[in-house]
Amino acid sequence: MKANKKVQVQIVNAFVHNDEGGNPAGVVLDADQFSSDQKLAIASKVGLSETAFISQSDTADFKLDFFTPNRQIAHCGHATIAAFSYLKQLGRLKNANSSKETIDGNRKIKIEGDLAFMEQRKPTYTSLADRETLILASLGIQKLDLLPNAPIQLVNTGNSFVIVPVRDLNVLKTLRPDQDRIAAISEELDLIGYYVFVIDPSDAEIDAKTRMFAPRYGIEEEAATGMAGGPLAAYLYDRLQMNKPNFQIEQGSYMDVASSSLITVNLQIENGEIVGLMAGGKGILKSHIEVEL
Repeated sequence: MKANKKVQVQIVNAFVHNDEGGNPAGVVLDADQFSSDQKLAIASKVGLSETAFISQSDTADFKLDFFTPNRQIAHCGHATIAAFSYLKQLGRLKNANSSKETIDGNRKIKIEGDLAFMEQRKPTYTSLADRETLILASLGIQKLDLLPNAPIQLVNTGNSFVIVPVRDLNVLKTLRPDQDRIAAISEELDLIGYYVFVIDPSDAEIDAKTRMFAPRYGIEEEAATGMAGGPLAAYLYDRLQMNKPNFQIEQGSYMDVASSSLITVNLQIENGEIVGLMAGGKGILKSHIEVEL
């Protein structure tokens, strides 16, 4: 009888805040040997929101495939930061400028000190005025709970998120997400999920505090979502007229088990228009596990 293959999975917390918290991702090295079905089986057994599989690439420094416990996705922010932070710790990065191949094309990676940054596309915006009532109901809030003069919008910088601006911290903390409704709307709009945020005037160091819900991908709430940080920073610049190139976004503090995370987004602006962006943070190796395939 053939023995099951044992797979080593590194657990790296990405977007840590003061070296604490962050969002854990699985990282599997030398993944060329695994099929897509096997990668999905491994990610399911790891059980984290995403696992990154690192393989050789003919067009970039590394090929990265991302799997949630129930499907493959094109990009994952925190798993990218986890993967490249770990590659740096292993001494596998040739210099500060690197790249990843994904199923949605290649993206640039940049290392700045302890931080890893990933390239995202210029933003596109879609009005959701006709679905506002449904979106509010799926979060258990009302129109008066929204930030005035700030529309709910679908924003895409590589993946699509619904950006929901709420008026104060209490609204953010006391959201009552209906996961089934959010999943249905996410399926209809082809979203990763909702990114709900507030601007807290009492915290001058943080531009926005957030929560992210992605039940369509098996994630009821996530501690850090780098691919959502980019759309939010673009929204803050373009829709709320926050005229600055760099944003600090906090996430994860209001989960049932709090895990504060910090996402840094640097916008590339030409003639007042966002032409690209880099989102990043720090990743720390926490542990490793072994799963059988």
